Amino acid sequence: MNDFWHALATALTLIRNLDPAIAEIVALSLRVSLTASVIAMLLGAPLGAILAVARFRGRQGAIVFANALLGLPPVVAGLAIYLLLSRSGPLGAAGLLFTPTAMIIAQVVLVTPIIAVLVHRPMSLLWAEYGDLMQSDGLSKIHSMRLLFSIGRTSLLTAFLAAFGRAIAEVGAIIVVGGNIDGFTRTMTTAIALETGKGDLPLALGLGIILLTISGIVSTVAFLLVAGVREE
Repeated sequence: MNDFWHALATALTLIRNLDPAIAEIVALSLRVSLTASVIAMLLGAPLGAILAVARFRGRQGAIVFANALLGLPPVVAGLAIYLLLSRSGPLGAAGLLFTPTAMIIAQVVLVTPIIAVLVHRPMSLLWAEYGDLMQSDGLSKIHSMRLLFSIGRTSLLTAFLAAFGRAIAEVGAIIVVGGNIDGFTRTMTTAIALETGKGDLPLALGLGIILLTISGIVSTVAFLLVAGVREE
């Protein structure tokens, strides 16, 4: 027990002193996860709106598939991307494997379905409420989706926060495609796994505290946004 409290005290000291190793790992984690979340938002939000507004053959199957992807095992996604980016893979010539870019790609694959599903649900409700009015005004599907995005912008922000929270907590896929290289592809989650195995509990605890703080802030903001929408 004394070892735990000593490790915790050392971890808090590392955080307070802005330890360079911790700062570097946290900065990379935020950069990778924020970039992936923005890209996933640009891909997933339009997809979710299309599934809400458009009517086409196979639409219901696409909705079911998008929801099924929410349960995609991260290590399986990481393995698939690894095979694509490896030297013998179709994208091997790009030299992206074991780089932050490969980690971003892995996170985009994992969180895009989350955004698509979280955007589709509120957009479907808004379309059911305002769709007839928009169609009677002669608005095209694209203009209708833009208007729905404006009305449901709080839902978009909630979806983005959920995607970011999922991305920054990811470990399985990014350790496969990133390699957990010190000073290059080591994020908070992969570093925690490595340092715990090595017995460096202060560093692992310090990163864990920062990760929990970030996740808590994101969850709190998302909860407040949802609560605010319900009150309206």
